[in-house]
Amino acid sequence: MNVQKMAGHLIRRLNQSSTHIFVNHMQAAGFDLTPVQFAALDTIASNPGIDQAGVAAKIAYDRATIGGVIDRLEHKGYVARSVSTRDRRARDVRLTGQGQALYDQVLPLVNAQKDDMLGALSTAERATFMQLASKALGQDQDQS
Repeated sequence: MNVQKMAGHLIRRLNQSSTHIFVNHMQAAGFDLTPVQFAALDTIASNPGIDQAGVAAKIAYDRATIGGVIDRLEHKGYVARSVSTRDRRARDVRLTGQGQALYDQVLPLVNAQKDDMLGALSTAERATFMQLASKALGQDQDQS
């Protein structure tokens, strides 16, 4: 079998490409932000007061590692943690004013990256790609 035609290889290459594009766009705009950090910020912005485990679940990231991601965001001043009122063992996470300002600045940059990531596809092909990728992950695209 030719590796160039293997789904896993192509998915890995797409991930590498999208990560490279994301990092380049962020650096060019003067931001120090990784794709996972942005995913966490986006999830926190959409779910104020969510706990760390909830962030991990929503971005399909390892619960054991999400603490480090949140630590880095907190160190940069973008999020604040507090003991959950629902479960004293959990930590709720909220964007700080600085975090909200950063999120508002980078969101248009992230949205614009679609052109670089999927530029070789027509508008219809992009929609089909998004539907198929969501389906392959077992999720309804409207929920993501």
